[in-house]
Amino acid sequence: MSVSVDRSAAAASDNVWDMAQRQLDEVAKLIGLSDAIHQYLRVPKRVLEVSVPVKMDNGGFRMYPGYRVQHNMSRGPSKGGIRFHPDVTLDEVKALAMWMTWKCALVNIPFGGAKGGVICDPKSMSLQELENLTRRFTTEISIIIGPEKDIPAPDVYTTPQIMAWIMDTFSMQHGYSIPGVVTGKPLAIGGSLGRDKATARGCMYVIDEAIKVLNRSIEGTRVAIQGFGNAGLHAAELMSKRGYVIVAASDSRGGVANAKGLDIAGLIAHKAETGSVAGFSGAERVTNADVLEYDCDVLVPAALEKVITRENAPRIRAKIIAEAANGPTLPEADDILFERGVMVLPDILANAGGVTVSYFEWVQDLQENFWEENEINDRLRRKMTRAFNEAYEQSQRHGVNMRKGAYAVAVDRVAEATKLRGLYP
Repeated sequence: MSVSVDRSAAAASDNVWDMAQRQLDEVAKLIGLSDAIHQYLRVPKRVLEVSVPVKMDNGGFRMYPGYRVQHNMSRGPSKGGIRFHPDVTLDEVKALAMWMTWKCALVNIPFGGAKGGVICDPKSMSLQELENLTRRFTTEISIIIGPEKDIPAPDVYTTPQIMAWIMDTFSMQHGYSIPGVVTGKPLAIGGSLGRDKATARGCMYVIDEAIKVLNRSIEGTRVAIQGFGNAGLHAAELMSKRGYVIVAASDSRGGVANAKGLDIAGLIAHKAETGSVAGFSGAERVTNADVLEYDCDVLVPAALEKVITRENAPRIRAKIIAEAANGPTLPEADDILFERGVMVLPDILANAGGVTVSYFEWVQDLQENFWEENEINDRLRRKMTRAFNEAYEQSQRHGVNMRKGAYAVAVDRVAEATKLRGLYP
């Protein structure tokens, strides 16, 4: 517990909450946001900190700190993932909740932003211990979640099975099934077709649009992907089928590269067999840092935050960076990349496919009417394409980068909803 408090309080120039607030501050000036609304949007609506006692396999129990933050609910119930990770901090969860607010507004779905996390190491826990943790955490935050209030979803090291446990725990408390309390569930209990690849597919759609406005061709465009988890792996799979050439990929244990293109089907099979892309034959060994600076046209950071910094930004060779991860680029790096003519597709745009299809899942659950996958993918493409075009138009109008253009669209929508609703009492 003391570690999490220390980290949350750490005042560092690259503190993720400070970074999220700075991004809002810059856009507030750009769009002439009133000081009152600016200050209102700068802080979370609600922060819940809980202690989660978990019965362990040895018969004892351990305490785990957990958080659920609701940043804004002006446009509808809040929405956001839950992550299980040893490095979770309250500042991180607050920043991610704020980014979710902008993400939902940018793709114009009727949600506000939320996020949750538990400080734990899920890799060291048994399946039973993970279930115990999930059910107790759900019970602790059940006072503020629900299909009309706040809808969790998967995030780092949380899975459809964990979402199923959340749904079951919440439903048992109410005496009937409530599938709409959570998204990212297995299909058998109200999940949506297309959800597993939604983040990657949405990222690909906005990259497609960026390729168009830069007058490039998809065929033969070289892509490097840092992070080969759900988003990165599926992005590699979908993009290689589209005609992109994946030249480098990495995960937490290392990376591989081939200037002529990696065999993606083989790489995915190798990852499934060994747990990592490292050691894949027919490719040179590279580090995560190498992948960021690899000779490519498109870079997809799909791992964790703060990997693109003022130090490595001048060495990045990609012309397009699509942030499949949340917060991978520090503000100082953003400025350097913009000056160098690199188009950064910000996280609130590039990885919004996940929350968009989560919204579709929520709608399907409430209606008890489920759609075909081609309909879901088509709806997603239209949402992502429109969001890209609106962000690009704002970036061109104000002469700013795509992040500020996207924020201009999103913050204006949230501010308008806030003004129209007013304050009660």
